[in-house]
Amino acid sequence: MSIQQWPVSERPREKLLSLGAKGLSDAELLAIFLRTGTVGRSAVDLARDLIAEYGGLRALFQADRSRFCRTRGLGDAKFAQLQAVLELAHRHLGESLSREGALQNPRDTRRYLQARLREYPYEVFACLFLDTRHRVIACEELFHGTIDGASVHPREVLRRALQHNAAALILAHNHPSGVAEPSQADRRITERLREVMALVDIRVIDHVVVGDRQSVSFAERGWL
Repeated sequence: MSIQQWPVSERPREKLLSLGAKGLSDAELLAIFLRTGTVGRSAVDLARDLIAEYGGLRALFQADRSRFCRTRGLGDAKFAQLQAVLELAHRHLGESLSREGALQNPRDTRRYLQARLREYPYEVFACLFLDTRHRVIACEELFHGTIDGASVHPREVLRRALQHNAAALILAHNHPSGVAEPSQADRRITERLREVMALVDIRVIDHVVVGDRQSVSFAERGWL
């Protein structure tokens, strides 16, 4: 049965307009994105099939172009749309930090860093460069490593901070293992960067370690 033949209250788009996005299931939200199903299958049926095939939304969203486009009902157009939606979500979070300030909105800061860094299969070290009001000037991924770690060069971090005329930094990196607990090496490089930045009156106000489902803040641990 076509979705157009469903009761109005059960159609995903109308349901979203009535209840808001939070009132919909994963399959219903995905169906709105898909817009159409396949022969004999509604968009909701296709969405349920995809969630079952991939084991969840996260794996579907992480799929590379080749696998994504091999899936029945999908293709290059849907892949491009999905990448655009994901990037818009990242930019939306980034803009909220630019307006409100990273310290004024620490929850969104961590959400942004998790969304940006969590999916990498190797370690990535990034910096949020902040102005005097702790609003984000830029976020840059400075170092990329293996699954075990990334080589972080304080001189390069300092160079980029000065180029951005930053007043403060939030450091961040992911743990591909999924475990967010900081290592002793993480603590040593944080202290080294704090000392280097202090020479030019740039504050390191936090270091966020991103795991699979959580993140750890050095500031909240009292380490900065």
